[in-house]
Amino acid sequence: MAQLNITLNHEDILLLLKNDRNEAFRQLLQDSLNSILKVESEEQLHAAPYERSDERTDSRNGTRERSLITRIGKIELEVPRHRNQPFKTMIFDNYKRSEAALIASMAEMVVNGVSTRKVSKVMEELCGTSYSKSTVSELCRELDAKVEEFRNRPLTKDYPFLTIDATYFKVRENHRIISRAFMIAYGTDDRGRREILGCGVYTGETKENWNDFLKGLKVRGLKGLLMITSDAHEGIRDAISRVFPNVPWQRCQFHFSKNIADKAPKKYQAGIRAELQEMFNCKNIVEARRKRDSILADYRDVAESAMTCLEEGFESSMTVMELPEHLRQYFRTSNHIERINRELKRRSKVIGVFPNEASLLRLMGAVLMELSDEAQERKALYSKKTYNRILMSETPAKLVTIAAEQRQLNAA
Repeated sequence: MAQLNITLNHEDILLLLKNDRNEAFRQLLQDSLNSILKVESEEQLHAAPYERSDERTDSRNGTRERSLITRIGKIELEVPRHRNQPFKTMIFDNYKRSEAALIASMAEMVVNGVSTRKVSKVMEELCGTSYSKSTVSELCRELDAKVEEFRNRPLTKDYPFLTIDATYFKVRENHRIISRAFMIAYGTDDRGRREILGCGVYTGETKENWNDFLKGLKVRGLKGLLMITSDAHEGIRDAISRVFPNVPWQRCQFHFSKNIADKAPKKYQAGIRAELQEMFNCKNIVEARRKRDSILADYRDVAESAMTCLEEGFESSMTVMELPEHLRQYFRTSNHIERINRELKRRSKVIGVFPNEASLLRLMGAVLMELSDEAQERKALYSKKTYNRILMSETPAKLVTIAAEQRQLNAA
């Protein structure tokens, strides 16, 4: 990769920081992104400016200016131009989606007359300019199309592991503020790469809504599932058993541990959590059951409700024990999707109450597109070879057996 050199005027930056911090950071971001654009151009041309090289693939043809709206103001970028082949950059694709979603949602609040003076002021500070209703409508249409394409794209690969969850946002409807469930599906493909497979806005986490959400994933081609991880919501469990009857449920061990500890007297909670962690870290299911029995014996008399919870939920929290030991840590909890939820909440704070469901789906969908891109760039959790080894083992058959046992328990 070409060397990235960002040249900043020390005295100018100090002066800006002293007088106007927002302007200082805007200038820093502008200079940094312009430097990145130059590096990307150099990599694509295989030559620095004025460099003679046999590897050169094209020549420079000046630059063009392009504005980029950010949370710290408008910045002007000098986008390189190449004589024969068009210059390509990921800056606009990766950055503009979520920024456009934020601006569109805030602008829509202003246009609809449901925002406060404070929101209008924040929008002016973010954008450095005002937006007409027609401009906002056009921006929303473009973004809606991209989000819908992302949400409805065909799922053509095998996704052996799926994590699902929902988080709640406030939406204005008929002059009332109500909560809406935002459901997310986070999958891991046959090469160990994670990506966000789907999302949707629903009135709540009912059985019907969770069934609809999972059916949508199945219709789009979701296949190859070995296990689904989630919390113990009744709607999720019902949907898994109906839509993917041969796929077992892994109860999130983090939520399970919290459920158990919360039912115990406060003075015993820390000790119970430590014992449960040892149980979850056992090498095999036989050891885990032995540890469970030990915990039940130690705490039955002083935390009866907690021990009943442990006894009833133990097996569903141990589905992951059928996987190779080095993979269990990745799929035994839903913590990775909880981190996504926290990021969604952070992004939505500037808006507070969404003007409608479309605005919620627009902004959160755009953020998920960005997070999904980032997830696919991370190191794979396992290789294709490891996945094939799992398929050739007894693991799939054992997991199907567990799924059948879980269906029987749900029907009882």
